[in-house]
Amino acid sequence: MWTRVAQLQADPSHSPAQTPGAWAHRPKPKGCPKKSCTGAQTSARGHPYTIESPERKRAETETPKAGLYWSKELPGYLKQCLGCALSQKGVRVILFDISSPAQTIPQGVKFVRGDIRHLSEVERAFQDSDVSCVFHVASYGMSGREQLNQDLIEEVNVGGTDNVLQACFRRGVPRLVYTSTFNVIFGGQVIRNGDESLPYLPLHLHPDHYSRTKSIAEKKVLEANGSTLETGDGVLRTCALRPAGIYGPGEQRHLPRIVSYIERGLFRFVYGDPSSLVEFVHVDNLVQAHILASEALKADKGHIASGQPYFISDGRPVNNFEFFRPLVEGLGYKFPSTRLPLTLIYYFAFLTEMSHFILGRLYNFQPFLTRTEVYKTGVTHYFSLEKAKKELGYEPQPFDLQEVVDWFRAHGHGQSPGNGDSVFLLWNGLLILLLVLSIFTWLPTTVLLSV
Repeated sequence: MWTRVAQLQADPSHSPAQTPGAWAHRPKPKGCPKKSCTGAQTSARGHPYTIESPERKRAETETPKAGLYWSKELPGYLKQCLGCALSQKGVRVILFDISSPAQTIPQGVKFVRGDIRHLSEVERAFQDSDVSCVFHVASYGMSGREQLNQDLIEEVNVGGTDNVLQACFRRGVPRLVYTSTFNVIFGGQVIRNGDESLPYLPLHLHPDHYSRTKSIAEKKVLEANGSTLETGDGVLRTCALRPAGIYGPGEQRHLPRIVSYIERGLFRFVYGDPSSLVEFVHVDNLVQAHILASEALKADKGHIASGQPYFISDGRPVNNFEFFRPLVEGLGYKFPSTRLPLTLIYYFAFLTEMSHFILGRLYNFQPFLTRTEVYKTGVTHYFSLEKAKKELGYEPQPFDLQEVVDWFRAHGHGQSPGNGDSVFLLWNGLLILLLVLSIFTWLPTTVLLSV
């Protein structure tokens, strides 16, 4: 049963910078998922990217001329944007992935096929390359039906991270930037303007295996900071970024699922307190944060980011459903006016998970919602950016969903009256049935007996 664990609050001042800076005006490199690229569809297993340098003996303060990094699931989109940005900066990028990129990769980017779950394949990505930094963006099980596959989540998020760390030690990689998540701290409790001083959520309180394994992996990465490299030439410097939900044109993990619900007529209600606030991060801001973090691990920056976690977002807390209103209305659909209690939707999500558990072996359908998704979208949690601004020089630029709307419209999405009415009726019938069952589960026993 869903319960609110605690209510945490830090400094009440939360005033993100809104003035566009030089970062927002940099030209997009060819091959970037934004504009010229469309964002890679992610595969079912982990994959990394790293930064390699052809002259490892050069001073650490010099700009690397080669690069490599790793990714998975949500980061399938991030990896492409990050790779393009690094390539634009003159860094030679090596992409390590289990499947070939969906888009043409830009010049200066090398692709190596492999599975992050196997150490030998991870190490193969380092062959004939002197790597100066690894961006470990790999993860699995963030949402939907993947969130229910605990074995694969464990293998990618924990086992994969062990392999990346081992490869860094053996190959003498001096810097590692790990892409973590808000969820290492958040587990359903209200958090207003929290900061990095908040303790990790105890592992047994995590309601999903993804968050639990990401917490374990982040701890492993940060604890490895300062460890001596096996090559004998220095130590490994590590840091972790904890991003909010990612968005941007071409994002292929969350936005297509949301749009599919809208187009099938399933987005008929919102839920929770209308004053609840969450956060998002545009892919350009997240790319900026990764590059700044890698620089902050260098000697010329005093290794200021060594062993440190950082919350990363656009810095603009917003109600989850109001955030997506421009997308719904921009595609020509009516924004729902019905609002249901959060606890009712939690029970509804529980029933969909149970249905998947029973029927998933026969048909691995996409659950409408999971319990974790309910509180991630309906419970207030947002974090201060002060540490990232002060230590990394991070300044988020303002974005909205108009470019996302334009992307979906350009790819044939939008209101089409009369199309798929029978499918809508089927989905609506199933939705109503589950909601009715949820109501009976949610209502107190005394109420049911008195009816």
